[in-house]
Amino acid sequence: MSTGVAAPPIHVLLVEDNAGDARLILEVLTDVGARDFQLEKLDRLEPAIQRLRGAAVDVLLLDLGLPDSQGIETFRRARREAPTQPIIIISGLDDEQVALEAVRSGAQDYLVKGRIEGHLLARVIRYALERQRAEELLRASEARHRSLVENSPVGILRASLDGRLLAANPAIVRMLGYDTEEEVLRLDLARDVNLLDPAELKRRVDMVHDRGGLTSESAWKRKDGHTFIARRTSRMHRSPNGEAQHIDVVVEDVSEQRTLETQLQQAQKMEAIGQLAGGVAHDFNNLLTVILGSADLLLETIPSGTPEREDVGDIRRAAVRAADLTRQLLAFSRKQTLQPQVLDLNYIVEGMQKMLVRLIGEDVDLETRAAANLGATRADPGQVEQILLNLVVNARDAMPDGGQITIETANVELDDVYVSTHSPALPGSFVMLAVSDTGSGMDQATQARVFEPFFTTKELGKGTGLGLATVYGIVKQSGGFIWLYSEPGEGATFKIYLPRVEAVSSGPAPGAARGSLSGTETILLVEDEDAVRTLTQRALEGQGYTVLSAKHGADALAVADGYPGAIHLLISDVVMPKMNGPEVAAGLTKRRSAIRTLFLSGYPGEAISRRGILDEGVAFLQKPFTVEGLARKVREVLDG
Repeated sequence: MSTGVAAPPIHVLLVEDNAGDARLILEVLTDVGARDFQLEKLDRLEPAIQRLRGAAVDVLLLDLGLPDSQGIETFRRARREAPTQPIIIISGLDDEQVALEAVRSGAQDYLVKGRIEGHLLARVIRYALERQRAEELLRASEARHRSLVENSPVGILRASLDGRLLAANPAIVRMLGYDTEEEVLRLDLARDVNLLDPAELKRRVDMVHDRGGLTSESAWKRKDGHTFIARRTSRMHRSPNGEAQHIDVVVEDVSEQRTLETQLQQAQKMEAIGQLAGGVAHDFNNLLTVILGSADLLLETIPSGTPEREDVGDIRRAAVRAADLTRQLLAFSRKQTLQPQVLDLNYIVEGMQKMLVRLIGEDVDLETRAAANLGATRADPGQVEQILLNLVVNARDAMPDGGQITIETANVELDDVYVSTHSPALPGSFVMLAVSDTGSGMDQATQARVFEPFFTTKELGKGTGLGLATVYGIVKQSGGFIWLYSEPGEGATFKIYLPRVEAVSSGPAPGAARGSLSGTETILLVEDEDAVRTLTQRALEGQGYTVLSAKHGADALAVADGYPGAIHLLISDVVMPKMNGPEVAAGLTKRRSAIRTLFLSGYPGEAISRRGILDEGVAFLQKPFTVEGLARKVREVLDG
């Protein structure tokens, strides 16, 4: 019985003087494969050059800004000392000209700090090693050359100095979509495959210091007319006396790599926008709590039918609309507070069908195709309804002259082959919710921005640009992903994939009967925002409660210690200076074991989850809230 032998780790030498950057790079490589890489670090160029002359190093990761060398000259010195060493530049300078010069001088790749993700860096290192091995084949003896080239996994071409193709290996024949080497050899280098133009060829002939080869990327055409991104490394083959004889070219199809880089950049941009949206939403929640609550209290004192009551009603309606927009921002940023449960998407679609028919109008037909034996998923049912509503409204708006909307559900299994070309998809079992329309469709530029907040193709005043951004955020926070299919004039299909779970949904629980919202219990209110604290105290006292008010945690404990009667409920903001809400609750529970707790927060769900207050059985009310919503939640907690 034989045992497999693990491949030796890739020896990576990192030359970086910034300790923070070095640690980050070492960490991302360790995360993707601690056993795959052997990592070594130096902070100067000269010691690195000396190190390259010693024991073998597979790949050199080189920063251009070092204490003993700066700029592109750093790379050139390393290349002169180690002409065959794969070198990947990692720089804080996002300069296309420097990057182009480095790659042309023989660098395997040029990566910008802050955009480096573990799997991408690992892939680039492995690509560098593959390119090195391919180039070593070209340096092998003529006796072995043909055999090695024929079996190379990368494309290899040989061109004469007058621009004719002399040889093509099977890999490049397949890459270009042809059947035989003879077909490829009949191609025109510049016109047919965009390989070499006369000016570049002459420059290559005129260069004795081209040992590192010349690397560049461009779009190449296949036989069927489709293009792909070809990365080519060309090297001049010279006679022993230095006379140029022919050019050997190593070719790789890097289309997938460039697509993944673009998708990563888009994901990073969306994440940054989401962070901003979440922060803005938190500040708005505190303001809207005061506006909504004050409006509710005013409405209780103003007689109906008066102009003043109508004005306050307008204020309240505007505040409710602002709260809706805030929730949409939180949904996009994946930071809203969710209440997930196991549910059946068919149940959601069936329950919303009548409402959707009224919403889309008579000139749009609605068809549903519900899968039999649909699996369950775990999600917030209200947020799933929001997804469906937003997608249907978006589809309706894309068909101003009428058309058809189709809602479909299905069980889906995604394998590694699918996800390799559908980032950010993941392999596994999913339930799919798809909404298709026969509308105007979208071009590639629109599809690239369609999930950005405030992006809209509608005329001014006809949309907020948050509908699809909200869908994006809800789906991502629910552990799923979206795939969009569209062509101009051919309609659009949005496919939502949510992870499938084994449990069977029992349907939503029936709503609780409406009861009295007033009470006579004593409540200790802790809130560091003066306006929110004042408003909340007025609202609770208006319902008959006795309210003890405190501005911060230490104040709350002092108030509790000095109050002789029973305190039935603690209402506390979560994030406060010096002592947060859970710490206040812990201190009070030691003093008064029977006290109940209700937490408030304008911060999104992600932030408060880290503090452990969204665990099962812990009462929580998200800001902004109405007076009625506060009173109902207080009664719910007190009644147990």
